[in-house]
Amino acid sequence: MLAGPHVGALGHRVGRREASLGPDPGVTVRVRFAPSPTGFLHLGGLRTALYNYIFAKKHQESFILRLEDTDQSRLVPGAAENIEDMLEWAGIPPDESPRRGGPAGPYYQSQRLALYAQATEALLKSGAAYPCFCSPQRLELLKKEALRSRQTPRYDNRCRNLSQAQVAQKLATDPKPAIRFRLEEAVPAFQDLVYGWTQHEVASVEGDPVILKSDGFPTYHLACVVDDHHMSISHVLRGSEWLVSTSKHLLLYQALGWQPPQFAHLPLLLNRDGSKLSKRQGDIFLEHFAATGFLPEALLDIITNCGSGFAENQMGRTLPELITQFDLTRITCHSALLDLEKLPEFNRLHLRRLVSSETQRPHLVEKLQGLVKEAFGSELQDRDVLDPAYMERILLLRQGHISRLQDLVSPVYSYLWTRPAVHRAELGASSEKLDVIAKHLLGLLERPGLSLTQDVVNRELKKLSEGLEGTKHSSVMKLLRMALSGQLQGPPVAEMMVSLGPEEVRERIQKVLSS
Repeated sequence: MLAGPHVGALGHRVGRREASLGPDPGVTVRVRFAPSPTGFLHLGGLRTALYNYIFAKKHQESFILRLEDTDQSRLVPGAAENIEDMLEWAGIPPDESPRRGGPAGPYYQSQRLALYAQATEALLKSGAAYPCFCSPQRLELLKKEALRSRQTPRYDNRCRNLSQAQVAQKLATDPKPAIRFRLEEAVPAFQDLVYGWTQHEVASVEGDPVILKSDGFPTYHLACVVDDHHMSISHVLRGSEWLVSTSKHLLLYQALGWQPPQFAHLPLLLNRDGSKLSKRQGDIFLEHFAATGFLPEALLDIITNCGSGFAENQMGRTLPELITQFDLTRITCHSALLDLEKLPEFNRLHLRRLVSSETQRPHLVEKLQGLVKEAFGSELQDRDVLDPAYMERILLLRQGHISRLQDLVSPVYSYLWTRPAVHRAELGASSEKLDVIAKHLLGLLERPGLSLTQDVVNRELKKLSEGLEGTKHSSVMKLLRMALSGQLQGPPVAEMMVSLGPEEVRERIQKVLSS
């Protein structure tokens, strides 16, 4: 049983959560992600979308994308398209959206103005709303005065008690006033699925809010209530910054005679040091991660790993595993601290899993071909390096060692795609020793029926080193690494040889010998 609500800090009514909170039997789960296209999709938005998606899919139901574009002055060109593009890239596409359509459309709020006007008319008729004729200048003065007095700015409800005659007189000169909602003193407590029993006495700290602006566009408070009702949203999973506004929304539901959805407010996603993820940090936008080679699977994994909602934290979870393991009752009120320095490690795990999959590997080969062409272009002396079999061999050998496909076109791996220009003099060995090492190596490569594996190559190189008096094995490896790659550091020499293949190793050794 739930504990009865008690009054907590800041006048909120709070209480414990029941262990089995979730959809009532027979309830059709419909959830929505409703960002404002005033910017591109970032990690905080992705996390909210993901929790909605996995909650819907856990119940085999619908995930809806609705774009809250009513603040026309702040819209960013291309942001609406970017949000849907990035949800698709992340592997969590909506079932209904502006692009896909659906039974509850349109999915842009700017195309739903008639619904908001209809709800506003009903509120005006019942006396739950009233027209406000205050000028922007007066409202700005009220705000400045409050700040000067170190008080929270709030509307003084001046137009709340105008008589019908006064309203009629003002409408004659101002036919399109803003419409405000009359806040009630008695606010219903509600049971948040994360924060438990909650209540905010909004009327005591806020003035009556505008619900419909003079231009006919709604504010967030009216629009989200009207749309969630008409779209049959069963559960609202949104950021905890909206927790304080929920009491206001419940008053609107009550005034309109509608049944509200269940609410679950998700704790904030913060930087590792507890600071807010800033949209000014370019590296929190999904486009940045996609462009720099991070896998969507790694992003979904790290943003759920640092938060709550699962029995245990484990790296490497795939989306189907997230859906299976998700438990709404396990979401805690604690902020989720995101350590992006760990992202390469998460990416390494998911990249290795994809490389190991015979069905996924061809996609990686195709991406790697594109990266090699982009990075080296006209420098490619031999187009055979774009051969899928060669690419696949590289991926299989380097899996677990690289974090991103992009790593394979970094300078340290350039030897895989272009032949280095190395002269005998750079190898730091006498001509006699170099000739002995080269002769042995070329003999090994010409051996009939040779299976060039790392074990075979390592064994042969060890034998070679043991037969050279006064030369350490490490010196032989250093010399061969330089001859094959032009670099002092890199993967093991045996792996380099297996990667390049016998013909290319022979070509490079002979090229050095003749220089």
